[in-house]
Amino acid sequence: MVMALIRGRNSVLGYTLFVAVVGALMSMTAAAQTGGGKPLSLHPDNPHYFLWRGEPTVLITSGEHYGAVVNLDFDYKTYLQTLKKDGLNHTRTWVGTYREVPSSFGITENTLAPLPGRYICPWSRSAKPGYFDGGNKFDLTKWDEAYFTRLKDFMSVAGRCGVVVELNLFCPNYNEELWKASPMNAANNVNGVGNCGRTETYTLKHKDLLAVQQAVVRKVVSELRGFDNLYYEVCNEPYFGGVTLEWQHRMVDTIVDSERDFPHKHLISMNIANGRKKIERPHAAVSIFNFHYCIPPDTVAMNYGLNKVIGENETGFRGRENEKYRTEGWDFIFAGGAIYNNLDYSFTRTNATGTFLAYKSPGGGNPRLRKQLSILKAFIDGLDFIQLRPHNEIVKKVTNAGLSVRVLAAPGRQYAVYIHEPLKKGSNPRKGLTTGLELELQNGDYRGEWLDTKTGTVVRREHFRHPGGLRKLASPPFDVDIALRIRTNGP
Repeated sequence: MVMALIRGRNSVLGYTLFVAVVGALMSMTAAAQTGGGKPLSLHPDNPHYFLWRGEPTVLITSGEHYGAVVNLDFDYKTYLQTLKKDGLNHTRTWVGTYREVPSSFGITENTLAPLPGRYICPWSRSAKPGYFDGGNKFDLTKWDEAYFTRLKDFMSVAGRCGVVVELNLFCPNYNEELWKASPMNAANNVNGVGNCGRTETYTLKHKDLLAVQQAVVRKVVSELRGFDNLYYEVCNEPYFGGVTLEWQHRMVDTIVDSERDFPHKHLISMNIANGRKKIERPHAAVSIFNFHYCIPPDTVAMNYGLNKVIGENETGFRGRENEKYRTEGWDFIFAGGAIYNNLDYSFTRTNATGTFLAYKSPGGGNPRLRKQLSILKAFIDGLDFIQLRPHNEIVKKVTNAGLSVRVLAAPGRQYAVYIHEPLKKGSNPRKGLTTGLELELQNGDYRGEWLDTKTGTVVRREHFRHPGGLRKLASPPFDVDIALRIRTNGP
């Protein structure tokens, strides 16, 4: 039919029909890419959370080590379908301006460390040999269209799988070995750009390097303008490697300027600190503030007054036990966070199903943990969480003093309570725990459900009429952690 239309398009009627069909096909393609709506945004009623495809959204995942696009050996389609199957909705991906090498950080089959000849990035290779692990040097004035085809296909597949992508634009070179692998090192490009030390890469000192960085940001932003399942993070862990705040803000300004004429704008994230930090004088265009290794998640309360999303987008270095990363996720979300990304080392260069368990990487991850994190996502999604705020003051007494208790609540309507044993390095998780709680509840007719965070099973239901004031509740036995939701009966 399409060929017939092409042959007949020289007639007025044929041409009109041809244009209509092509326009419809283009619209269908755009809808498949974008989900048919505006990009991920802050929720207008509670900007601590997201609005995506018309629904209140939190982003929860256990994802690969950021090399899904840049590593040609990684099967990103299978990976994204695995996240969908496991009930997760987020991934963190590097744009390709940074890469690692197989020896980096002791990560088994590191997806961010392509083998020789298997690295693809925004810049095209030149005709001149000499790249650090073989192949030709890069030309930082030319784009690799095969890379952008791969990037956009990745984004399209992610969109169809219901996965929001955090696209990280830059990353510091943590050591000289990584700087030797960088296309922005003058030794690896034909442009003479990057003739400096690795700690000066992400500063405003070198105009030629800055121009290359701004150009790649503009190119990526232009190519991905139509995708709704996307936000940009400026730089991973900029508190290492000499990255300056002024340079980060210049990159934020570049994104904003690049999208100035777009009908819809994408959210921008900055990675603030490992652990916790009070954010002072944030850039007005930044809507997401991400942290790593937030145990306990004090940084959420410290920055809650910004009325923006607070996320934890990297975990690890605590061993391999699921309990540690499961409780870290529940605790962060119940503190008021909206992003939790466990770094999952069961996804490797050659295993996109996340079932490789013989890794020696510095963290955890496996199918069982992903299912447990999907229970967290389902629990939150089952609440009207846009109405919720942290209300730990509701807890007046915990009879088991060794436990941590957090509360998200819309007082008088719904309460979400998370109880867990804080797990320190070397500690053994305890089983058969119980505790009593005294909660300050408003007058109402309530129904409560105690949820096993490992299986998603409701292990106890209770109904009570409460006149207001303190209410005593006793938990069923649990191992390590348990969740409770309390809602009023009626409309």
